[in-house]
Amino acid sequence: MPDAIAFPMLAPLALVPVSLLALARPGKRPGHLPRWSETSALAAFALALAGLIQTALAAPTGAALLDGPLALGLRADLVAASMASLVGFIGWIVMRYSRTYCDGEAREGAFHGLMLTTLAAVLVFVQAGTLPTMILAAVAVGLTLKRLLLFYPDRPEAQRAATKFALVWHAGDAMLVLAAILLFARFGTLDVTALSGAAASMGLGLGGTIGVAALVAAAALKTAAFPLHGWLTEVMEAPTPVSALLHAGIINSGGVLLITAAPLVQMSTGAMAALVMIGGLTALFGAAVMLTQSAIKTALAWSTISQMGFMLLQCGLGLWTLALLHIIAHSLYKAHAFLSSGGAVAEVASIRRPGPVAVPSVAAVLKSFALALAIFAAIAGAFTAAFGPKSPQALALGAILIFGVAYLVAQGLADRAPVALTKRTAGAALAAAAGYFSFQTLAQAIWGPILPPAPMPGELEWAMLVIAVASFGLVAFAQALFPLWAHHPATAGLRVHLANGLYLNALLDRAIGGFRTTIR
Repeated sequence: MPDAIAFPMLAPLALVPVSLLALARPGKRPGHLPRWSETSALAAFALALAGLIQTALAAPTGAALLDGPLALGLRADLVAASMASLVGFIGWIVMRYSRTYCDGEAREGAFHGLMLTTLAAVLVFVQAGTLPTMILAAVAVGLTLKRLLLFYPDRPEAQRAATKFALVWHAGDAMLVLAAILLFARFGTLDVTALSGAAASMGLGLGGTIGVAALVAAAALKTAAFPLHGWLTEVMEAPTPVSALLHAGIINSGGVLLITAAPLVQMSTGAMAALVMIGGLTALFGAAVMLTQSAIKTALAWSTISQMGFMLLQCGLGLWTLALLHIIAHSLYKAHAFLSSGGAVAEVASIRRPGPVAVPSVAAVLKSFALALAIFAAIAGAFTAAFGPKSPQALALGAILIFGVAYLVAQGLADRAPVALTKRTAGAALAAAAGYFSFQTLAQAIWGPILPPAPMPGELEWAMLVIAVASFGLVAFAQALFPLWAHHPATAGLRVHLANGLYLNALLDRAIGGFRTTIR
């Protein structure tokens, strides 16, 4: 028995009574159930937050049940406590929103019960200390989320989205099971901490290498990585609270898996390279398609695909603390974006005349990239002098981020741009560079002692860094010049193809039978 149970471990239990009560009142206007649902979510968040403080001040031990390969356990460290606090906070906000959003729906009580059950499973997943615990939690999330996607069961689109989600999600579960079998056969344990120690002493070997590859495949499937990303763009058929919880919490499960097993994953050079390639391609593809979307929720879905790809890229570069910070920041932003999407539509509709767009020349774009990189180099030098040297991976990631700011700088350097715009865009580049290194330093101070540092790049790693930086730089350069070639006939065709995601989702439909409806 542990000396002190970490409070976040109790958070899922706070949700169970009300979720069971929902079984008795699944219908319309189930009395005080919506209020109790919000209260239980608030209690879970309070426990998670108390556990974060507890973990920061002390060192509570984990909890385990059973022994051997089927051991179930939760871990108590700062990473698990941080993720539990994030999930608890978003869960509370979403359940509070749901009280009004689902008021009067025919299956209102069932909705609250399913949401609380899903939230409890996610809380278990982010604190899992063994692979069997992760597998059970992931399966539970898949089963309950599929029912939530079918909240309007008579819609063919909802049936198709639920079918595709279940196939891809549970394929990720199968990869997790395969990883568990291979890793147990190699190391004789499925405890995530013990696995890292055993691999460090014994080496991965063939079985361990394939097991890590299966972990990476599971993470890619659960983060809607290219090319099996299509299901995420179709879950808009579910109620908005479901979309918010999915995009702000559940979709991060692949990143949580990788960060939890970071020491193990980092031992496989091939796995890290695969994460860089899959993540980078997904990030670029999702961002390009997002720019062509007219529906706000669909654009948010493509934004999530791009952001999850970027998070996989960070993991592949060994920037584990930044990947965790990215998960937290993206979750908070995306939950707010979905829950406020209706207001955003009204605001855009109220705009009668958009402001002028400064069209930069090729020379202005080249100058903007040079200026942005110069600002980045200056800030990097200042932070290196103050806090120590930065890894090549961190510098490469910062350069990728600054390319996005270079687009804004190009607007300020356009021939007809006002002086005020030039000052604002230069200030944006300065703020972005300073913000990146500030948050990187903060994340390293908080989670750096727990997560492994970025490895020293070898030949393969340097090649991946060069390819990643060059790819993002080229896309940013083309985007900055878009006003110059936007009216070319070929651009209209390209826009149509991008708006349809290069038809990869249709190919996925054909391959897995996604056009078939779910039999209820």
